[in-house]
Amino acid sequence: MTKSTFNILLVSITLLVGCSTSQNEEKNQNSNDISSDESPKEMLREAYQLFKEGKDSQSIAMANRVLEIGRAVNNDTLIGRALTSLCRNSQRTLDTNRLAVLSKELSALAASSENKKWLMYRAHQNAEMWRLVGNMDRAERFYNESMKISYETGAMGMYTIDHFNKSFVSIAKGDLDTARALIKKYYALRQDADPDSEDAYGLIALAYLLEQEKNYRGAHEVATVTRRLFKEQNLFPEPPDEKPLIQVETKVAEELDQATRSEISEKSESLSVSDLLKKYL
Repeated sequence: MTKSTFNILLVSITLLVGCSTSQNEEKNQNSNDISSDESPKEMLREAYQLFKEGKDSQSIAMANRVLEIGRAVNNDTLIGRALTSLCRNSQRTLDTNRLAVLSKELSALAASSENKKWLMYRAHQNAEMWRLVGNMDRAERFYNESMKISYETGAMGMYTIDHFNKSFVSIAKGDLDTARALIKKYYALRQDADPDSEDAYGLIALAYLLEQEKNYRGAHEVATVTRRLFKEQNLFPEPPDEKPLIQVETKVAEELDQATRSEISEKSESLSVSDLLKKYL
């Protein structure tokens, strides 16, 4: 081998090693960026917050990015939570076709991961959609499926919230006794999980129940306190839940004059969740 040939070979090897090192460093850096749980989790939280604020395009973009990350590292949790987030986004435009596609993906994920919680989230999101659409029988079937899985798997958070959600279905179907029992159970489960809980979200169901019972003064009182607490706690009700609250407010405005509504609103300024539960449940 001539000296010239040796030098060319040496330069080639050096370049190859350098490229390989650079590629490995880049790959490792990308792997670190993608496999970091904190960043995708934060992105999912942000996607949910954007959804609640009605910023759907931004929320969808964020969820899709997490879905890409989850698939890149084969992380079932990130994939499932991103799909669930996208299911939620389909509610705003009542896109049942998109929901059907995402539901199939969640079912496939549940099968491949042997994790039933993805079937639970699938059932819950379908129930929410069909409640919004107005198909209460179909919504009830999906809530029952979600509650069965959540109870069996110990997912008590979902089990609790679906008592609240299912109460809307019972109210819409005219079964007010069952609705009242569901709301009571919802708050009992909340109390068991956190004795100091002052959950304002469940008041939406109570306001809806009172309105359907034609207790318009009570419905207005509960709705007023609900809106005040949401503002104080920076809460944004999701579409399936705000819909009945708006219905309550619209009906109350038809049944009670402005003076009466103002009087009730003023007297409710200091009322808490506990006060209303004692008074109406």
